[in-house]
Amino acid sequence: MDVCTLGDLLDVVGGPALRLHTAPAGQAVPVTEAVLYDGRTPLPRLPGALLLAVGVPAAGAGPLLRAAAEAGLTGVVVRGADGPVAEAEAHGVALLSVAEDAAWHHVHLLLASAIAARPTAVAPDSGLGDLFALADAIATATGGATAIEDPRQRILAYSTVPGQPIDEDRRQGILGRQVPTTGTENTEQYRRLFAADRPLRLPALTDGDLPRLAMPVRAGGETLGSVWVVDGGALAPDAEDTLAQGASTAALLLLRARAARELARHRGGELLRRLLDGTAADATTAAERLGLAGPARVAAFVLALDSAGSVPDTERTASRLLDVVRLQCEARYGRHAGVLVDGVVYAVLPGPGERHKRLAEDIVARAGQALRVPVRAALGEVVPDAEGLAHSRADADLVLRVLDARLPVATVDEVRARVTLLRLAEVMAGRRELSAGAWRRVLAYDAGHGTEYARTLVCWFDAGCDMAGAAKLLAVHPNTCRYRLRQLQQHAGVDLDDPDERLVLWLQLRALAGLGPATP
Repeated sequence: MDVCTLGDLLDVVGGPALRLHTAPAGQAVPVTEAVLYDGRTPLPRLPGALLLAVGVPAAGAGPLLRAAAEAGLTGVVVRGADGPVAEAEAHGVALLSVAEDAAWHHVHLLLASAIAARPTAVAPDSGLGDLFALADAIATATGGATAIEDPRQRILAYSTVPGQPIDEDRRQGILGRQVPTTGTENTEQYRRLFAADRPLRLPALTDGDLPRLAMPVRAGGETLGSVWVVDGGALAPDAEDTLAQGASTAALLLLRARAARELARHRGGELLRRLLDGTAADATTAAERLGLAGPARVAAFVLALDSAGSVPDTERTASRLLDVVRLQCEARYGRHAGVLVDGVVYAVLPGPGERHKRLAEDIVARAGQALRVPVRAALGEVVPDAEGLAHSRADADLVLRVLDARLPVATVDEVRARVTLLRLAEVMAGRRELSAGAWRRVLAYDAGHGTEYARTLVCWFDAGCDMAGAAKLLAVHPNTCRYRLRQLQQHAGVDLDDPDERLVLWLQLRALAGLGPATP
């Protein structure tokens, strides 16, 4: 099982919560645990641990850094941003910081949860077992049936203590895992609740329902959800205090579950990146860890740039595109990895492939509507197993290059001719002997004399070397077309009687000169 690295930890809880100042050994160093500093005892040898510098001013943490290095620790976390960076670098120990007003026990719980999370052990409902136990505990202490919700009013956990009064709203909410919508009064109750900083007693909204005691769940100013207790008329006298304590515990459990999910997503994304790059040490094992088996293809999604070549806040919008792709793929295939690489979102679509394009079209439509930016999608070839995913990704990358507003979604088979010409153009342009020849003389003559001999040639070739067909494509008289070809042979030294030269000239004009298909 992979261990958590410093980079993994920063991906999950980095930013305002945890700031990295220096990492002399890099971010790939392992982080095995988070420990609280006890100044009364010597530091034990804890290779890979992060030491939380409790009671040590950030500016005076130099001796602690030296002791941490001697004990084999990965790094030291101080409170405040003025830690001794130079000393940390001298001792080869990472230096991190949290906010000046951060509570050390909260920091310790958050870091310990993120470090302990493992992608192989993380299920979609990770952490919810603890929430169910908490709901039962709150229900027992308050005397009322309890439910824990997320900010979107989805029920995450509920109590199962027998004999407690419940109503139809609770029954329907548990069955659908979603709070029933009962109109503007319901919306107003949630507005009041999320603005409160203490438990609220809320009246029943309809006849036959029961009132509620509710409390928002917050962490660091962020609303994570809410806890609701059914008031059947016999709540404990200290129910409000109990609920407030329960909401605080719920916040820690929700942060822990989110940390586990984010770490699993990050590691899944990195594993998928190596699989698509062809750098995974064992493609089969990597695919098994991602839940992939059998035939699959790579789908690539990208934001369509505007006329200025950019979209507002491109990086953030691309991250939101990744979220949309993940959500849709998870809804279709269950737990699913996606990764953002250089502005392109990649996902692996399992199965034989009959419905892959429809899914891609749905994602493009939903993402375009949600992000207010056009999105395009390319699908590589279906490959039999994980060993071929790097090739399918290469196909998808090529397809992306030939998409446009008229063709926003395509499989490689649908645009095989275009991508073949694209690759031929790259190969020919890189080889002198393939890019030399009469086509350059034809273009030079057109540029110097204002003629259209190159376009005439392409139309003639596209018409199967039929003069009348070429004339129709050019919208000229056949004699005009015939005259141009005679002049072309005389001035550019082109031998149109040689079938090999005709083939090479057509390829060069189409692939290297970029002269597209002729249309009437």
